[in-house]
Formats: sequence, structure tokens, C-alpha cells
Amino acid sequence: MCGIAGLFLKDAKLEPDLGSMLAGMLSPLNDRGPDSAGFAVYGAETPGHVKFTLRLSSTTDLDELLKELRDSVGSPLTHRLQGTHVVLSIPAEQASPARRVLAGFDGVAIVGGGRRMEIFKEVGRPDDVSRQFGLGRMSGTHAIGHTRMATESAVTTNGAHPFTTGDDQCLVHNGSLSNHCAVRRELVKKGLSFQTENDTEVAAGFITAKLHEGGSLQQAMEACLDALDGFYTFVIGTEGGFGVLRDPIACKPAVVAETDRLVAFGTEYRALVDLPGIASAKVWEPAPATVYRWELH
Repeated sequence: MCGIAGLFLKDAKLEPDLGSMLAGMLSPLNDRGPDSAGFAVYGAETPGHVKFTLRLSSTTDLDELLKELRDSVGSPLTHRLQGTHVVLSIPAEQASPARRVLAGFDGVAIVGGGRRMEIFKEVGRPDDVSRQFGLGRMSGTHAIGHTRMATESAVTTNGAHPFTTGDDQCLVHNGSLSNHCAVRRELVKKGLSFQTENDTEVAAGFITAKLHEGGSLQQAMEACLDALDGFYTFVIGTEGGFGVLRDPIACKPAVVAETDRLVAFGTEYRALVDLPGIASAKVWEPAPATVYRWELH
């Protein structure tokens, strides 16, 4: 099952409503994924800074964490508490020492990082997760979201989508990969590390590896068609836009709507019905084994 939603804005006037529109897209997909939910929002950057989205355990001492970070990076930092997550903004040149502190601090998990991307995910019904993190109040240029029905792994926050294995890059997935263990072993040999046994994290890592090798996002997505076995629909978020890819059989449902103001992706059309201008949108089913990408100019 699972549900996917993606939204890319062409019209900057819509940016303050990005979060509320995505929340409205995820809500109809509650029954496709009642176990957990998550979303990635690409909002404004702070020049010269990177963001880390962190998940804290119930016993994490946030004040102590912030003190240790300030002592380590030796630079000002800002933070914003949102539900069980914290978004930190740190000078880019201090990103590496900050990562070392975060990796060694008990009860802290790095959910995502980059100049613009913030990721939030938790166990629970999608509507509840959206409200918990205040998705409806978020703004930005584009976003992707996921509602999960676990089939091959436990219902945990770590297993919720989106998965990220690179800065400002993430992926959501509906389907199942049959060769993810073999692909994971090859990626580990190349230096990638993984936090879960989830097949979706392997797909995200595969794209990261191809980008690190110098390939474009187009080339990385095309390489998925040869390297990844199984059935899948991917929606991939990057700093500059988002992409859609279905496997060569394309047995998982998918629909795209495009107007002169936005591009929207949904697992089902009902996720799109309340978007502005949808009545006059170009609506189509993405073709199998075909890369679709939309990028900011």
C-alpha cells in the first residue's frame, strides 16, 4: 500500500501555502498508510549555514546538547523545537565537527541535513503527524510526503519515510525491492552507511552514490532501472526540485497534475482534488521506466 504526495511550485505566490497544501494531499492517503508518516520541506536557506533536523529521545537534555555543540563549533547557532524534532542552523564550515558531536550524543538521531531541506517523521496516523509538526504552517518551494503501511519491517520512526542519504536529498517509495540486500553490500563497500534495514534507504543511497560519482540526477534515476529489481514508484526531492520514477512494469498507482502554477504528484487522484487550478490541470499517469523531473530556475 503506502501513499506518496509531492508538490513543486512554479508560482512563488503559492510558497506560503506549501505546507497546508501538502497536508491536504496527505490526509486522503491516511488509509493507504496508517502506521507512520513523514515529509520533507524545502524552505528558505540562511546563507552560509546548513540545517540539521534532529529527533530527540524523551531523555535527551537539549540544553546540554546545545552547550556541547557551541563549545565544539565555536560559532553561534540557532535552533527551533518542533514536536519531537529540533532544527539546528549551523555555519557551513562547522558542519563536520557538529556532525561528530551529534553522532556521539546519546538519544539524538540526525533525520536530515542540508541548506534548505527539513525532514519530519513519526509513528502515527498521517493527519496526527502533520498536526504534531505544524506542516500546515510551513512554507517553501517544494515538498514530498509519505504515508506508510509497513509490510516488510517494523513500525518505527526510523522506518518512516522520507529517507535521506545525502545533503538536501531524500526519497519516498511505494513498493518493494527484491535485491536491496545485495545493492546495500555494494554501497557499503563504496563507503555509504545505513541506519536501517529498509529497502527504501538503499534506493536513496544508490542515488547518492551515483551523484557522488559525478552523475546527474537524470543519470542516477536512469541507473535505478538497471540496478534495482522489484516494483516501485519513487519520488525524489533535491535542493533544486523533484523527480518521479516508476519501475518498468509500473504496477503501483501514480498520477501527476500540472498547471502553470504547480506540479503535483499523488498515489491517487483524490490526493490532488483540492489543489488550486486542478480542474484545468493537465493530468496523466507517469509512464513506466521514464524519468520525470522539475527543477527551479
